Amino acid sequence: MCDSMAHGGPDDDGIYYNEQEKFAFGNRRLAILDLSKSGHQPMFYNNNELVITFNGEIYNYLELKDQLKEEGFLFSTKTDTEVILASYKAWGIECFNKFNGMFAFALYDGINKKTYLVRDKSGIKPLYYYSKNKKLLFASEVKAFKTANYQFKENPDWQIYFLAFGHIPEPFTTFADLLMLPKAHYLVWDHKESLFDIKNYNLPPTKKIDANRNQAIDAVFATLRHSVEKQLISDAPIGVFLSGGIDSSIITLLANDIKSAQGKQQDLNTISINFKEAQFSEKIYQDIILERIGGNHSQFEITADIFNSNFERALNAMDQPSTDGINSWFVNYFAKEKGLKAVLSGIGADELFGGYPSFKRMKFVNLLSQLPSFILRQGNRFKGEIFKRAYYLSYKNTIGQYLFLRGIFSPIEIASLLGCSLTHVDKILQSIDVHAPIDLNPKEKASWMEMNLFMQNQLLKDTDAMSMQHGIEVRVPFLDQDLIQLLQTFASNVKFYGSRQKPLLIDSFKNLLPKAIWNRPKMGFSFPFELWLKNNNFFDKVETSNQAANVVFDNFKIGKVHWSKALALYLINK
Repeated sequence: MCDSMAHGGPDDDGIYYNEQEKFAFGNRRLAILDLSKSGHQPMFYNNNELVITFNGEIYNYLELKDQLKEEGFLFSTKTDTEVILASYKAWGIECFNKFNGMFAFALYDGINKKTYLVRDKSGIKPLYYYSKNKKLLFASEVKAFKTANYQFKENPDWQIYFLAFGHIPEPFTTFADLLMLPKAHYLVWDHKESLFDIKNYNLPPTKKIDANRNQAIDAVFATLRHSVEKQLISDAPIGVFLSGGIDSSIITLLANDIKSAQGKQQDLNTISINFKEAQFSEKIYQDIILERIGGNHSQFEITADIFNSNFERALNAMDQPSTDGINSWFVNYFAKEKGLKAVLSGIGADELFGGYPSFKRMKFVNLLSQLPSFILRQGNRFKGEIFKRAYYLSYKNTIGQYLFLRGIFSPIEIASLLGCSLTHVDKILQSIDVHAPIDLNPKEKASWMEMNLFMQNQLLKDTDAMSMQHGIEVRVPFLDQDLIQLLQTFASNVKFYGSRQKPLLIDSFKNLLPKAIWNRPKMGFSFPFELWLKNNNFFDKVETSNQAANVVFDNFKIGKVHWSKALALYLINK
């Protein structure tokens, strides 16, 4: 299993076997902090009383380390891994809630004979588990399970999930009984009983505070700046992905200020991707930011030839099927070319501050959802995509509203493509146990759905899988727990006001951001997929007897179907 994940941990490997309890921990290390051998994992603590295998970063580890030193704890390494072990020794399972970072780890406590699988609060790092017949298996990638000496059954419904969402939503995978541990949860395995329980370790959100807009602006600026400062800490080469959009520009400018204050401006690494196709290029905006910063910048151009020669490699790098993530594969490919080990990304800003169309559309979605189900299901009779997806609103739940906004295929299309009944498709999708809180206004609800469904299941999962393929760690300052908790305390009218996208974020950084950046139309980081895929006839290779699928491929060629639909069917049939 470790060997299958060597791409994500090329620097070191280790396996620990406990003869008495009959279990093993394995680790593939991507060395970011303390590059010496003292960072080797699995790591032991307190005369081997505690053992850990850990993936990720604890960004507040220095603060926790100082607290632990005051309580008499000693440290022999400069790693955050050792801080996790000492924190558990000091505070027990309460330490999980103290960690601010992205992490998935397994920690064995030899005193109480229990192992804890723990995942971070935002679900940035994946942690999959399988438990049957009093056995437990876990890993960071689904592909790793395929190398284990277990018989895994295919999840009979994964294709339904995939064609609806464009990915497989948590907790499901392509295998039955192989699940994702929920974010902000831990699984505790009792070695005596060979049984487990799953619990939430996150404290309830802070109550709203009476902050005015100016106070919120100052707090957001200070908190995000501190987040970037913490996430720039690295003993290995680290950089910032500069797309030219608002989010990456803010992170880049903050990183530049932080490095300048440290007298290390020359150490700032930035990386940008561009295309010959003018409508997809953001170079003019990237150049505006580059004029204001120092350091080392690398710019790469992805051409149709580069895309064609690497397209299948990118698809094969997927841990789970997804219609997204290919762009992330290329970004990290070039980050590796530059010699970086970690890159800061702007993921999370759109979800937290209101950067997606869903924030404006949610009020309409709520109104449309009030129509009777039998009327909403009549959308299947029309050709327009929005009418077909209106069928999802008949589910009368959060999943239905999300799929109306972001679904790939409609239920009746899925049934036709997979040769199953519409009733079965409805049953599978309606039974997904995800529900937004009932007291949210439309913009808060859009934020909740984008955070807990789109970002959680697609952006973060794809980013981790594709970055790990190149041995690159992607850090996400906007998902810093201090910033998320701060935003939870603000009233909705402080976070979302006016008609502009991301108003609080833009106003917080107006003095730092050039007007040409914050006043530009939203573009989003995307590739000329439609053009490249058509010109190179990738989907002509698909052989399927399903007439509905053939119609999709034919319509894609003449521009009547979005490339994501054709790609979804290609991944199912390849």
